[in-house]
Amino acid sequence: MTDQIFISGIRAVGVVGESPEDLNDPQPLEIDIVIDVNWGQARSGDYLGDTVHYAGVAEQVIAVVEQSKGSRLARIADRVADLVLSFSRTEAIEVTITKLSDASVGEGSTSAVKIHRTRADAHAVTLPMHIAVIGLGSNLGDRESFLRAAVNGLGPTIATSQVYETDPIGGPGGQGAYLNMVIEIETSLDPFALLRRCQRIEAQALRERAVKWGPRTLDIDLLFYDDSIIQTRELTIPHQELHGRRFVLAPLSEVAPDRCPEGWDDALESSGVYPLGPLSL
Repeated sequence: MTDQIFISGIRAVGVVGESPEDLNDPQPLEIDIVIDVNWGQARSGDYLGDTVHYAGVAEQVIAVVEQSKGSRLARIADRVADLVLSFSRTEAIEVTITKLSDASVGEGSTSAVKIHRTRADAHAVTLPMHIAVIGLGSNLGDRESFLRAAVNGLGPTIATSQVYETDPIGGPGGQGAYLNMVIEIETSLDPFALLRRCQRIEAQALRERAVKWGPRTLDIDLLFYDDSIIQTRELTIPHQELHGRRFVLAPLSEVAPDRCPEGWDDALESSGVYPLGPLSL
């Protein structure tokens, strides 16, 4: 027995078509998908890993569309279908991709394709993988549980530092000590999609941003993404405050020592950062 998940209005920008004009004219696209899912044991519980992670599906669909440069709409739809059919418990999918502005049809007109595929129709999908280094921190509530949720939600993990207990720096007085750690992960998400995933995991931990440098249940910082240098209002990589923070550099030195500035250990005060050992996952 299967049920259906509807995810509508996913927006992405893709290069549709193969002519020189097409390749220089990215198009706004809208993707709607209907997923036939075998809920299995998830029917009797709330464990998200037994179902389909809606936001994760949307993020990876956007990645497929944006990487399908020079393809026709039907081919992009095929790739989206192959991706979603590779997820556990997905039995079939209907994909509709709409070109939101299509001058070849007429001013103000749209064009679209719709396909239906089953698991038997699927082809293996290989997305390019990237290496990201991420800092985690918590000083409210069950700190270890919040760190554990972040590690499990961001993976697959390549390397994990031990946990450090650190004195709070800046912000209002009276804060409790932080638990901090750094992880290195492999991801198919682009840096902005990965940032959105970080923010979603923070929101699930009931993170509040009422006070700058105030206490928080979970803080997730994207420190590095491959060797990219990004400077936008939304995201700065490498993280702009990285080099002055021992509570980041100490765990970073365990995971990716080549990412630490030379002589960092001598240049910063050693007090206030205490290794506790590995996080129990």
